[in-house]
Amino acid sequence: MENNYWLTAPEEFKTLFGLVEKYSPSGSEADAVFWLVARMAALGFTKSYVDGGGNAIGVMGDGPRQLVLLGHIDTVPGEIPFSVENNILYGRGSVDAKAPLSCFVDSVAQLGSIPGWQIVVIACVDEECDGMGARFVLPNFSPELVIVGEPSRWDRIALGYKGCAWSSIQISSDVTHGASEEATACEIASEIWGKIRLWCKEYNQSRPKIFDQIMFSLTNWYSGKDGFSQWARLVVSARIPPGFMPEDFYAVLESIAPDAIISHSAFPTPAYRGEKNSPLVRAFLPAIRANGGQPAFVYKTGTADLNLVAPAWNCPGLAYGPGDSTLDHTPNEHLYLPEFIKAKEILIDVLRRLTK
Repeated sequence: MENNYWLTAPEEFKTLFGLVEKYSPSGSEADAVFWLVARMAALGFTKSYVDGGGNAIGVMGDGPRQLVLLGHIDTVPGEIPFSVENNILYGRGSVDAKAPLSCFVDSVAQLGSIPGWQIVVIACVDEECDGMGARFVLPNFSPELVIVGEPSRWDRIALGYKGCAWSSIQISSDVTHGASEEATACEIASEIWGKIRLWCKEYNQSRPKIFDQIMFSLTNWYSGKDGFSQWARLVVSARIPPGFMPEDFYAVLESIAPDAIISHSAFPTPAYRGEKNSPLVRAFLPAIRANGGQPAFVYKTGTADLNLVAPAWNCPGLAYGPGDSTLDHTPNEHLYLPEFIKAKEILIDVLRRLTK
């Protein structure tokens, strides 16, 4: 239930509270999108609108140079009652990723229009699924720099995210008698999964850093039979490191299970690793230090819209935002509010450095 706590909230939390109050799992983002468009208009953005992909867009300024702050407005399912206790905000999306998105909106609003620049805030839909919101905006903007809104804590910047790919592996055979020594479809599928795990272990053995390793996961198993045939289907996902493409993942599966029917996900995503020596990093490091932090780089085992947009726009990119990412998708998702304020101070500092 929405109680419009944001209306009576302190000004520095109105955007954050309003967004978190709007429960918006993937596929049901429209209410939150329209609310945010109205909020950006009220905050003085040059223009704000809903694009053809259902994303909320806010533009500040009309200069020839473009900087994009791209967050996502959808969340995973599982509504968490909105509450604030002892400077802690509870609610679905309070960390992933409405805190970073609100940080973007408020920081740009506070800075206002900067001569020569156009700063664009994008609140993408469908990030938690196939990234259709981010895919829609790719041809519509040409930024020099992109900052993606993901929780990394106020004093850290995320330079890399693993890629991802999914496949299903189906084994079919004739039904055999229970006393037969011939392997069942389920037994063959189990053997294939064991070979995949062994291959993964051998690949990772010489790669001590988790970011450089492949992480396989058996996400679903289906099986069945009729009077004549039996079948088993494995759904396998992989988190893949830089240098290991989705096509390489597919090739591994096909070599392990040459007789299986293998189908692949529609939207595989390669890994992304950003440069440490970029204008973005050179702005964030002193900004974090100036606000009392010791900056650090992080490389995430998940996948984000950063993987899509930075390569497509061929520009420097990184992810930043308040919040503890270990709370992503959890029943106890919550945000320490002073961290949100600190992150806004840092982002405002960063934007000033980048646009001076």
